Amino acid sequence: MLESEFISYLKENGLRLSSHQLEQLNLYQRLLKSKNEVMNLTSIVEKEEVFEKHFLDSLLFSFGEDFNNKKGIDVGTGAGFPGLVLAISYPNFKVTLLEPLNKRCLFLKEVVDKLKLDNVEIVNARAEDYCKDHMEEFDYAFARAVSSLSILLEIIIPLVKVNGYFIALKGKKFQEEINESHNALKELNCHVEKVKESFLPSEKDVRGNIFFKKDQKTSKKYPRNFSQIKKRPL
Repeated sequence: MLESEFISYLKENGLRLSSHQLEQLNLYQRLLKSKNEVMNLTSIVEKEEVFEKHFLDSLLFSFGEDFNNKKGIDVGTGAGFPGLVLAISYPNFKVTLLEPLNKRCLFLKEVVDKLKLDNVEIVNARAEDYCKDHMEEFDYAFARAVSSLSILLEIIIPLVKVNGYFIALKGKKFQEEINESHNALKELNCHVEKVKESFLPSEKDVRGNIFFKKDQKTSKKYPRNFSQIKKRPL
């Protein structure tokens, strides 16, 4: 996807980026490619692929949503997708990037510093540990290519405010994962409010972005230790 096609796609969906924001995305792509030569961040580093498979993919669910003056957390952000792209595209959205690997956090800090982003916090921690002191703190939580829903829901829903959302960025088998998570949804007091199904333009890869709305407070017994979560998912 050419940068011009990326810009047009966003405009068609109501998102207009300034020249400064586009400069930030271009610098982000260059830093990603450069750092990937010395550490494994992603197999996708060339500009046209990054703009579609990382940047656009990170924004598909955001069209029409109101992130103004809200707080979001990207769990297992890796190289910064979708959280860092959201922070660039929605400057009034405060985003926490949660990442357990220190070397990735160092890369994210370099990007945030060079892009001069003041709406991003980087936290080097596992979600189940971070959650203990940050229960029900965020309006939105996100996860992209991290784990199965039955595991993600227990780790992430406790971080979300009542009436807030966890948005899971999934591929073509998203409905199967939803079907397997009914017990977790009931136990964690949340429900699927909507699914935004779309495609990446070039390869027509299906994207199912699932919006889980939190209905009531989460029991303090969640999340459990990760070994328990993995061994006996809800």
